[in-house]
Amino acid sequence: MSQMEEFGEELADFLRRVSELKSARSVPADDLSTVLDAAIFELDHVADQLWPAYERFTADGPPSGAPAERGDEQRLLRSLFQRLPLPVALIDRETVVRRMNFAATGLTRVRAGYATGRPLAGLLLHADRVAFRSQTAAVARGEGDRSLTVHLQHSPDTPVRATLTALRPGTETRVSVLVVLQPSGTRAQQPRVPGPAPDLGEATRHAAQLDLVDAMTSALLTAPAGDRAAVLKRASAVLHERFADWVIADEGAARLRRVTVLGPQGAPVDDVLAQDPAACSLVVEAARGGASALQVRPEDPDAFGRDASGAHVLVRAEVTSLLCVPLATGPQGPVDGVLTLFRSGPRLAFSMAEARVVDVMSRHIALAMRRGARRRPSSPGPAAGRSSG
Repeated sequence: MSQMEEFGEELADFLRRVSELKSARSVPADDLSTVLDAAIFELDHVADQLWPAYERFTADGPPSGAPAERGDEQRLLRSLFQRLPLPVALIDRETVVRRMNFAATGLTRVRAGYATGRPLAGLLLHADRVAFRSQTAAVARGEGDRSLTVHLQHSPDTPVRATLTALRPGTETRVSVLVVLQPSGTRAQQPRVPGPAPDLGEATRHAAQLDLVDAMTSALLTAPAGDRAAVLKRASAVLHERFADWVIADEGAARLRRVTVLGPQGAPVDDVLAQDPAACSLVVEAARGGASALQVRPEDPDAFGRDASGAHVLVRAEVTSLLCVPLATGPQGPVDGVLTLFRSGPRLAFSMAEARVVDVMSRHIALAMRRGARRRPSSPGPAAGRSSG
């Protein structure tokens, strides 16, 4: 029997053991630690035995007349990676995702196609990102395996144990890092593989968006004509809580002034209200360029500036996604203000469909702000509103 055939049998045996581990998910909670130990043992087997053997084959080149066999083995390895019972990701020294298996996409709630090419650290809370990047770089430098506890942005209350080990795929010269994610304090079973949303769920979301547009229309039609600040406050009240955790409204373009800030109960609303909008790069760019911004897990903590206490607003508000939309009556029209929406914690990130709805409503808000402006111009001086829930 050739070495390639022996390698194929080893892989086949490994896949059978993985299937057995999957079927063991229903064992009593007291026995789950044994199953987890077995899964970790199998991962060690891949790292210590199967992967080095695969590297030797790729370094030596395929045997004469066996390119199809090599392709079969590569497909088998990819299938093996995807079907591992633990959430696993392959990243580089900068934590950029190269590959993520099904279990990892279920745990992080991020599709593999979106995650690939983006930093895995971006899925973590800001407080954990520096430590994760540092440990990943150390592993990539050959300083040994590492393990640390991190927290995912969509589930900040659940600690996740991240175990990192170095790998060198194929004939590549640079070292990659294999990350195993193990949620703590919960049952050790794998999240469901994300699939297409059912039609009923899509219909429900569409109905909720129609209700939101209807509520916004009613609020704008009943707002006092010519009172721009009142229009912004009414529009913000419609969006707060039912659509966004934070709603921040700024009036003007060349000279911005903060009109209202609505946030969660107990949030630092006053500090954000006292912030100068000109210090928020996202707001300034929207006011000058008239372009909307949708960010999921924003990378730059300084994108919305700092509050009155000197803390980054995005970090202090635990923002997981944001929408920053200019208020204009049309693509070429002047900007009358900027509306910024934050979502935080476990709430789902803003979708492209939701961003489209907000874009439509932003034009309606701008029209309402201009309604009756000639007959009754807005009074000078600051106008501010706040809410803590």
